[in-house]
Amino acid sequence: MSDKLTHLDHQGHAHMVDVSDKDITKRTATAQAILLMQPATLKKVIEGGLPKGDVLATARIAGIQAAKKTSDLIPLCHPLMLTKVTVDINVISDCELEVLCTCSLSGKTGVEMEALTGASIAALTLYDMCKAVDKGIVIQNVSLLEKKGGKSGDWSKGNA
Repeated sequence: MSDKLTHLDHQGHAHMVDVSDKDITKRTATAQAILLMQPATLKKVIEGGLPKGDVLATARIAGIQAAKKTSDLIPLCHPLMLTKVTVDINVISDCELEVLCTCSLSGKTGVEMEALTGASIAALTLYDMCKAVDKGIVIQNVSLLEKKGGKSGDWSKGNA
C-alpha cells in the first residue's frame, strides 16, 4: 500500500489520475452495506407487504444503475465500462439486511468505488421504500470487502 494520495498533484491540487499507461487487467470488487430495521419491517420487505411495491427488486436495480453512474457522482472517478454488476440482498437476522454489490471489468483502473456506490445506493433505496413504516432504519458498515486485480494486487477485508 502506498501512503501517497494519488488524486493530489505535487502542489496539493485535486486531479484525475492518468491511467493511460496502465495495463488492462481483470478487476473485481465487492462492497457491503448493512441495514438495521424493526423485525416487522423486515417481514414486510420479505413478504412484499410495503405500499411502494417490490422493495428488493427496486433496490437491486438502483444499485446496478448507481454503479454504472459512479463517475457522474464522484468527481475524480474515471468513467468505466463495467462488464458485470450484481447486487445481492441477504437476510442476516430478524432485523438485518446485508447488501452486497460486486462489479467487474477488464480495464486500467479498479472498480472499488463502483461497488461501494452500488451498495450504498441500494441501501438508500431500501431505506426510502421502507421509511413510511420504519423511520428508525440504520445504514451501517458500508465498506469494501475485497478487490482483485490491478497493480496493487488482491485485497480482502478479512486479511487487512
